[in-house]
Amino acid sequence: MSSFFDRQLTKPLSVDRRLFSYGMSAIAVLLTGLALLPLLSILFEILRQGLPNLRWEVLTNLPAPVGEAGVVSGFANAIQGTVLMVGLAAMMSIPFGILTAIYLVEIGRGNTIAQIVRFVMSILSAVPSIVVGVFAYAVIVLSTILGYRGFSALAGAFALAVIMLPIIVLSTEEALKLVPTQQRLASAALGANSIQTTFKVVLKAALPSITTGVLLAIARVSGETAPLLFTALFSQNWVEQAFNPTPSLSVMIYNYASSAFPEQNQLAWSASVVLLGIVILTNLLSRLITRRHP
Repeated sequence: MSSFFDRQLTKPLSVDRRLFSYGMSAIAVLLTGLALLPLLSILFEILRQGLPNLRWEVLTNLPAPVGEAGVVSGFANAIQGTVLMVGLAAMMSIPFGILTAIYLVEIGRGNTIAQIVRFVMSILSAVPSIVVGVFAYAVIVLSTILGYRGFSALAGAFALAVIMLPIIVLSTEEALKLVPTQQRLASAALGANSIQTTFKVVLKAALPSITTGVLLAIARVSGETAPLLFTALFSQNWVEQAFNPTPSLSVMIYNYASSAFPEQNQLAWSASVVLLGIVILTNLLSRLITRRHP
């Protein structure tokens, strides 16, 4: 009996089955290439237009007035503003998002409040970013915070934090669910209480996956434009405090891409290369963490 199965396993495929297999493989490769074609064309055009004028001076200087000869124009303030607002958004959303996910998985599992919170997070993850920008405009820009009212880095960071929050909550929830129940039981058997088990065992085991979700959320908001148009606005100067209008790479690209001045159009292409590099680097870092900690 075993020799019969051995012969069936080693028997070559018939000609029609091999042709079918080769045909399906060719179709899969063709469709994959067609799917990648728009992405590759966008990358090629951004690199072709932006790389030739991407110099160190562009990354360290402020935007120069249009028409001035011999002055190097740059977008260092936009890089500073982007890092500031994304950093503030991360400080707002990461602790709250992780604690919310812990409640959903470890504390309120299955109860009505947890189901409502999970449903709200799912809806919030699908809300268009421009709607989040309008919400932040009404809540932050039109309100008085610490004696200040108007466009600011704080308002932009709040809008970005709202976008980041559902991504962090849902990804952290799935990461916590992947931790085996046996680890929780073993921790309890050794005398640890629920808080010690959650923070010293479960959270530690899920940390690589949580980090991946956080990095993906950061990559998601790094290129957002619409929320910042309603909240942070723009500025041609360095960022001195979080309560002032703040420049960002995405808004600068939006403004300069439609400008009538060629030098500003070129700055928009160069800024696109920098922003694209930030997003790609963040995504690659998340993939690297996932590969090292499956």
